[in-house]
Amino acid sequence: MEVTAAVKNSTYTEGSTLTDKINRYILYNRASIASIAKEIGYSRTTVSRYLAGKYDSDTTDIESKLAEFLSRQTGETVTPPTPGQGQEPGRKAAKLPAFLESRDARAVLGVCQSCQEYIGLGVIVARSGYGKTYPLRYYAKLPRVAYIECDDTMSSRDLVEAIERSLGLPTGYGTIWRRVNGIREFFNTNRGYLLIIDEADKLVSKHTQKKMEILRAIFDQSDVGLVIAGEPRLEAQIKTYLARMANRVDFYASLRGLSPSEVESYLADFEITEDAMVELKARACDMQTGCFRLLARTISNVRRILGDQGETAVTIKVIEQASAMMML
Repeated sequence: MEVTAAVKNSTYTEGSTLTDKINRYILYNRASIASIAKEIGYSRTTVSRYLAGKYDSDTTDIESKLAEFLSRQTGETVTPPTPGQGQEPGRKAAKLPAFLESRDARAVLGVCQSCQEYIGLGVIVARSGYGKTYPLRYYAKLPRVAYIECDDTMSSRDLVEAIERSLGLPTGYGTIWRRVNGIREFFNTNRGYLLIIDEADKLVSKHTQKKMEILRAIFDQSDVGLVIAGEPRLEAQIKTYLARMANRVDFYASLRGLSPSEVESYLADFEITEDAMVELKARACDMQTGCFRLLARTISNVRRILGDQGETAVTIKVIEQASAMMML
């Protein structure tokens, strides 16, 4: 029997959560997360994290836009979740700050600002999960800032193409030298830019330093600030294999992770028992295993559990339930 449009629409608009409705819409219409993200003005990564239950910021705006999108596509009224839905009347859902101005975040923003203002070279190093990338992306929202996130699979051509795309330049088909020269010309014509290279430790090894030499060549012959960020091994790599870059560094920051007081500030909107706060601080501040990412993942699951249970208090039991959802 043929399924009518009305029946098909109701299949993924009636009942359940907004996340379920969007996921069913994707399934039935063979839509992509990327296309939905473009429609609502969010990045594919952000929408993907929301649908996976890993979105740690205030969900009000993205849920409103997803509901409007689904309403337009189906012709039915889809309402976003009510803030605090599932909780006792009169209680608001706890929120995380949109941006935590920690000492590490201030250090990252300070290096970026100085490099952009003084056309300098900056190096930022941090252990995995310490919260380096978020303030870099936050700064990258400013005018005349280009942000690149590298990975182990990048070739020299891939790096050059990523820079071209971040600047809105047409990707070239010439030699690497010609394309790098085009990037240098762009920066010399459009002054005041900052180029941020995140996860830069993945660009260099004892076997090859060509990709980092490309960055040095751009910096040396352009009026552009450059920030190179990565894990602690990046500092050792630069000092060991790239002496000509090491002696050009103007600004440097090594992140230290969250302090206990910053954890309290980050979770200020939550009702947390004393022993639960001790556990959360350990997850953020422990020098061996703690980091910002572990805290954020834990709190993401905690919020989901509290919403499902209609509770507001964060207890050790809730944290244990949240941990059971992760590979801990």
